[in-house]
Amino acid sequence: MATTLSVETRAVGKAARKLAKSERMPAIVYGPKQEAIAISLSLRDFVRILRDEGESSVIELTGLKSPIQALIHDVDHDPVTNLPRHADFYAIAKGAKVEVAVPLSFIGESAAVKAGANLVKVLHELEVETAPEHLPHEIEIDISVLENIGDQIHVRDIKLPHGVVSLIEADEVVALIQEIEIEPEEPVATPDMDAIEVEQKGKAETEEETPA
Repeated sequence: MATTLSVETRAVGKAARKLAKSERMPAIVYGPKQEAIAISLSLRDFVRILRDEGESSVIELTGLKSPIQALIHDVDHDPVTNLPRHADFYAIAKGAKVEVAVPLSFIGESAAVKAGANLVKVLHELEVETAPEHLPHEIEIDISVLENIGDQIHVRDIKLPHGVVSLIEADEVVALIQEIEIEPEEPVATPDMDAIEVEQKGKAETEEETPA
């Protein structure tokens, strides 16, 4: 079931400052079969949804003539506060499949990592195609199968939810175990005592020969 977000239509060009004072933010929703609609929504609700659901979850926008199912397509953040100040929602056509980059969540413990090896995460998200109702919030990758240096997890090893198809090649590496390379310490140069003694002796002889 999609997460719901209450929105209101707004006049295009309405000052963002007025919205900010009422703790709301401007946004727009559009799509291949959806005429662009300028909307406003609760900043607090949007921050919560963005934190909990991310940009790969279906959001049902309510408060319009009819509910619209959409994905968070783009978010503009304030450079000072880092709070969202505008969002684009991409409306999903009814019955159509969507292509989305779903975040990967690495779970479990690797015996190789516990023994001191290094886990290299090659992919951090997976491009998939699915119907909106099957779209996962994240895809879990169990790294406990990585037991030795050189072990790898490929896209073909991922257990995808029902109705979800990967758009990435099956042979693509998702994660691997690598030996930690320890750089050899550079040898510390030791002073040449014989050279120092010769230099000091030469200075002493020069001082004796120099007239007062």
